[in-house]
Amino acid sequence: MSRISVLGAGAWGTALALSLARRGGHELCLWSHSVPLAEQLTEAGENLPYLPGFTLPVDIHVTSDLPGAIFEADILLCVTPSQHLREVIGHIAPMLTRNQIILSASKGLEETSFLRMSQVVASITDNPCAILSGPSFAQEVAAGIPTALVVAAHDSRLAQTIQRDFTSPSLRLYTNEDVTGVELGGALKNVIAMAAGVVKGLNLGHNSSAALITRGIAEITRLAVACGGRRQTLAGLSGIGDLVLTCTGTLSRNRSVGIELGKGRQLDDILSGLNGKVAEGVRSTTAALGLAARYGVEMPITEQMDAILHKNKSPRDAIRDLMARPGRDE
Repeated sequence: MSRISVLGAGAWGTALALSLARRGGHELCLWSHSVPLAEQLTEAGENLPYLPGFTLPVDIHVTSDLPGAIFEADILLCVTPSQHLREVIGHIAPMLTRNQIILSASKGLEETSFLRMSQVVASITDNPCAILSGPSFAQEVAAGIPTALVVAAHDSRLAQTIQRDFTSPSLRLYTNEDVTGVELGGALKNVIAMAAGVVKGLNLGHNSSAALITRGIAEITRLAVACGGRRQTLAGLSGIGDLVLTCTGTLSRNRSVGIELGKGRQLDDILSGLNGKVAEGVRSTTAALGLAARYGVEMPITEQMDAILHKNKSPRDAIRDLMARPGRDE
């Protein structure tokens, strides 16, 4: 039995808490940074703003007290938006004991430093750290629909510990020592998913979508390999698996943002309509280009997505410019 604290009570954090509760055998805590949300979760037994329709078991302890949430926890499952991870880890670092495991399930890159989430953690604390990623919609995990994920850690024993604690009849975990590849696959697929949404919003059809997804995994792989990741990792769950899901699934938040951009809506209006939910790809686009420039990697889809998001470029013009690029070998 492990004591697992889920730090972040959004849709994904709540879904993982529900999956762990369904598995049984653990002492669980769900922390929300918002006092009103923690109170609502306790009173209603349901995450109405972020994951309605799923009852929280009474044995999940809900709190807004961060020191209390991490006290004597074996695993700290961080499910905060990527841009808030540094703040949360910085706050708890002085209170951590040496053997507490930090497991990040946030898929993003820090916008200004271009750091992956494990690098953010390592810059603050020496505690063991692992990454949870792969194709997964919160609603489906919460519903107990069979899902396969990957846990990445440099220490194979650490990955196997998490694999053992999280695996259940509805959740299957694979292990991987390629932390770089797993993290970049999870973060960069959000950028390509927005581009796939743009294709959908412009009604460009299945040919365009297939081409976009295929060339998307190519540029994700180029950057991941340049950063030290393994090419075969991007052919797995955290690469192609996650990319296909977020580029085609109607529950994809990043794809939905892209669809609305393709229809001509402004980014600020789209984001305000998310009602506090986060589309990680918006900020990861800028960070991805910064990382690509550092390693001299070409990322044409990401460049056009950045132009749409931040330079007021027409989505149709962005697609035209992608198609007009000089010919090359595949």
